[in-house]
Amino acid sequence: MQEWWSPSSWREKPISQAVSYPDEEELKTVLGKIRQLPPIVTSWEIERLKKRLAKVASGEMFLLQGGDCSERFSDCTPNVVTNKLKILLRMSLILIHSSKKNVVRVGRIAGQYAKPRSSPVETIDGVTLPSYRGDLVNRMQFTEKDRTPDPNRLMRAYGHSAMVLNFIRSLSEGGFSDFRHPEYWELDYIQENDNTGEFKRIVQSINDSVHFLETLVGQTLNDQLRRAEFYTSHEGLVLEYEEANTRLVPRRLDHYNLSTHLPWIGERTRKLDEAHIEYFRGIANPVGVKVGPTMGPEELIELVNRLNPYREPGKLVLIARFGAGQIAEKLPPLVEALQRKCTTPYIWCCDPMHGNTISTANGFKTRDFDDILSELKQAFEIHEDFGSQLGGVHFELTGENVTECLGGARKLQEEDLKRNYESDVDPRLNYEQALEMALLISQRMSQREEREAKKRRK
Repeated sequence: MQEWWSPSSWREKPISQAVSYPDEEELKTVLGKIRQLPPIVTSWEIERLKKRLAKVASGEMFLLQGGDCSERFSDCTPNVVTNKLKILLRMSLILIHSSKKNVVRVGRIAGQYAKPRSSPVETIDGVTLPSYRGDLVNRMQFTEKDRTPDPNRLMRAYGHSAMVLNFIRSLSEGGFSDFRHPEYWELDYIQENDNTGEFKRIVQSINDSVHFLETLVGQTLNDQLRRAEFYTSHEGLVLEYEEANTRLVPRRLDHYNLSTHLPWIGERTRKLDEAHIEYFRGIANPVGVKVGPTMGPEELIELVNRLNPYREPGKLVLIARFGAGQIAEKLPPLVEALQRKCTTPYIWCCDPMHGNTISTANGFKTRDFDDILSELKQAFEIHEDFGSQLGGVHFELTGENVTECLGGARKLQEEDLKRNYESDVDPRLNYEQALEMALLISQRMSQREEREAKKRRK
């Protein structure tokens, strides 16, 4: 028998990263309005994603999760949204080609408007104000008015999320994702290089295979090939907003968070006895949780059991983020403990971004491409060594021509960062770096497939 739960039972628990709104009555009014609005996503979409993730857990599919560190309301434009989809489509096609598995595409999109911060306040030139917590909460500009949490921004976030997702659905249904027309996915600023050439070779190889199959069966496969599924995710940080979007659905017995398909819990808010775990344990959505270097084996086992109380396949994604220098020490005990002691289903996913953040001498937060790749390679190796499975990857990336992460094919240096650094919070892989990362992952997955094939032949 599970402990009693309601969408508001988190309010009885201590909470980390809480937002302090100056006008509680105004907050209640805004939340009341959100409760009356149509949902952003539907329960059947959520259940379909859970089925897809169950196939990830069984090794039949692979999870690709990616997008902005923190979306901005100002980025709710056709170009910005389509560019994000283009990079996810290209990366997924590369992974499908190499792994011979279908890919579940989950964007950090249509709701990723809030960010945790290491300090609740920021001081500049002797003036101390609340830290910028993402467009869901306040504004980036350093004035008292802009930095004061505003509940009306919750309603704006709802509206922008709905508009973005509506556009994504229209694109998907309209044939935008048809890989036989990769020209739909081109970006104006991209210059031809070895990576784009390799991608075109992969597309041609798949096209040749499809043409052969269509010739063999005597019919075209238009409907099956012109659409691609996209799902949304965001960090469920501001629980007042998540609660307002949590509803009972007709003909279903469970509560769903209908603001997104896959909400996740961050590294700073995953304490077992606190509010975020209390809220997430009761919703029917598949959920993610960040697992970092401070996590111990027994704590992880309890966390898995708490967040997946009914032991549903596809319900829980463990998003590991250690850093290239710590993963070899910190991940193996967790993998081993879950294999030995835990019967509750889960999926391992690697986030090689958040543990590899550094600051340059000139004040930029950045990440090195080689560190990101190193953590990914180590994750694959560790899971293979323990007979476990890495089911997915999680990137902060953008389809824009930014210069925020070091390295990659163009070997970006510190002096290059100032050329086009746009992120308000964390650095992201740009389009070329993300595509290169997908190609390198695909090589790793292809090698594993070859080894497994040899084993089967023996």
